[in-house]
Amino acid sequence: MPEFVRIDGLKRYFDVSPPWLVRKLENRPRQIVQAVDGVDITIAKGETFSLVGESGCGKSTVARLVVGLYPPTAGTIAFDGHDMAQRRKGSETSALRRRLQMIFQDPYASLNPRWRVFDIIAEPIRAFGLARDKADLRKQVEDLLRQVRLTPADGAKFPHEFSGGQRQRISIARALASRPEFLVCDEPTSALDVSVQAQILNLMMDLQRRLQLTYLFISHNLAVVYHISTRVGVMYLGRVVEQAPTETLFRRPKHPYTRMLLDTIPDLEMTGRQRMPVGGEVPSPINPPSGCTFHPRCPFANERCKIERPKALPIEGGSVACHGIEEGRIPVEERRYEKAS
Repeated sequence: MPEFVRIDGLKRYFDVSPPWLVRKLENRPRQIVQAVDGVDITIAKGETFSLVGESGCGKSTVARLVVGLYPPTAGTIAFDGHDMAQRRKGSETSALRRRLQMIFQDPYASLNPRWRVFDIIAEPIRAFGLARDKADLRKQVEDLLRQVRLTPADGAKFPHEFSGGQRQRISIARALASRPEFLVCDEPTSALDVSVQAQILNLMMDLQRRLQLTYLFISHNLAVVYHISTRVGVMYLGRVVEQAPTETLFRRPKHPYTRMLLDTIPDLEMTGRQRMPVGGEVPSPINPPSGCTFHPRCPFANERCKIERPKALPIEGGSVACHGIEEGRIPVEERRYEKAS
């Protein structure tokens, strides 16, 4: 499939230092959070690339960097061959921004409570000048409501009159209003009940097939990721430690951190396979460990892991950044997962 989104060497640091006077009086150094520390990702047109990892690993920061809510500290983000950081005329920037949108995590906080649903969905259409007149605007909004399996009559209501799942459908309709090609989905189902999650995921997969959409899907729910993804990237402390096609990553995980994450999925078939629970705490991104940042929690770590930062090596259609795999110290194991129908 053709390359659609390319992220190279992406970094984002946040200065969380106390005020200058406090630092001087208490002789304290600056404190820099290394939220994203050198991420390389390629997303093909029409696929769903998922980022997974523990809370605080930098997944949501990557999402906000891709849509331009944060400027990168270093690195590049190319969308359909266009460098997103390059300065352009207003009309060119608007045309590019129209093609990518974001679905936020919390459907209760991402909708304006003072606006009716019709105006919430109509706003991107107005902003990008996509309607010929008021009649065309109304038709587009009603069509969008039907696409997310709501009714045109729902446009007259306010967000507080809907359940969480219905609000997320409104958020999806708003994201689709500008006719985008690429959607960044920041944990869009994590605030919803499990039964509602399945409905929203099935809706998103149906919309992807019908509208030829490309997704960057952020989640910590591995079952959801397995259900929806084409490829998966595993993040740890601001870095992608492994990425691979979904089936490959779940059946033959390489990186020890990936294996630990997968061991949190319940073994319903009771195979008796020895599990390696996720031990320890995620280190502070203000002062991350040297070398491989996972080495303090890794049962396979050696001296090289403590000193040298591993490079991403190509393997089985993906890549893994692990000295143990490179040196052959960690055996690759087979696992069994069945995708829900």
